[in-house]
Amino acid sequence: MQIARIGQAMMSVALVLFALETYHSPSLAGIATFCGIFPGLLVSPVAGALLDRHGRTRLVMLDYFVALASLSLIGVLGLMGLLPAWLLMIIAAIASLTTPLSGTGLRSAFPLIVPSHLWERVNALDSLGYVLATVVGPPIAAGLVALSGGSTALIIVGLTFGVSAMVIRGTPDPSTVVRVTKPLLTESWEGLLYTWRNPTLRGLGFSISILNVINGTLTIVVPLIILQRLHLGETAIGLTFAVQGMAGVISAIAFGRFDSRDRERLMLGLPMVLSGVAVAILLVRSNLPILALVMAATGFLNGPLDVALFTLRQRRTPTAWTGRAFAVSMSFNYLGLPVGSAVAGIVATYSIEAAIMFGVLACFVSGALVALTVPAVE
Repeated sequence: MQIARIGQAMMSVALVLFALETYHSPSLAGIATFCGIFPGLLVSPVAGALLDRHGRTRLVMLDYFVALASLSLIGVLGLMGLLPAWLLMIIAAIASLTTPLSGTGLRSAFPLIVPSHLWERVNALDSLGYVLATVVGPPIAAGLVALSGGSTALIIVGLTFGVSAMVIRGTPDPSTVVRVTKPLLTESWEGLLYTWRNPTLRGLGFSISILNVINGTLTIVVPLIILQRLHLGETAIGLTFAVQGMAGVISAIAFGRFDSRDRERLMLGLPMVLSGVAVAILLVRSNLPILALVMAATGFLNGPLDVALFTLRQRRTPTAWTGRAFAVSMSFNYLGLPVGSAVAGIVATYSIEAAIMFGVLACFVSGALVALTVPAVE
């Protein structure tokens, strides 16, 4: 899982830099990011039903092999000069269809194998895995693009998923009792309905998806500020995201020791609002030290938010629904990232400040939605 997460962190940066290098268009960079995420979110109910039926390891491996094949194809076609923008979007969209299998498959296994009184700690480790990937992945990806170009970088990123598949091969699935009595699409639909009718999962879906707009925005805005305004190289982009990751590491370790019961809404809402305040500083000044400070602040604030989010979702989801409900919930939560990237890419073509304001507003709205839509008790 950790190797794959590093690959995912590399891919998000490498794909943006590849699009900027090849097509010289922030709009295309944003749309490519959108295509690489959004189609997978649409099929997440089916992915969740498959995970509940057939276990996790084999389906996680399937996604890793699809990522290896698609990134290698993009890289090879890019090196040959045979990759028009529309074909990039199609390959990215097809590859995204299996991504819920690995993301949901691994995370939904945690409540099955870890005692409930340790959920905060295992969720802190889960969050730590993401932020460690943010520390390691973007600098490597940016360095690879700077040294060998975007096409070669994407091929190397694809190989990390192949390594992940080989490492996880043979790992036993958590033992669960699954009774298959209905067609796959029926169970997928039931998972979608269950998530929508669960007040906690529905409230988290709205608030976290809006919050993730800022992450999608930063994915586009940070490279543009560094490349176009500060006239620095790709390596500076990776190091800036690494600063965010290092702050997240410290935060995840610190907040993983806290009992989040009855504090979840505060641990969600306050970091959301403060993230908006931090990013708004870029509207006043956007030099390299300020950019690093803003990224560090958003990384640190992500620690308590992740612990509260993961633990609250586990507490309020029955074991029998973990695959389906987690797949739909996680995809719902993630929806804002591709939307944020696509909108920010288009808006930033005309005004980087307007794109930043778009992300800041999303942070404030998400904080309000936590208070209004997430129940205090089950």
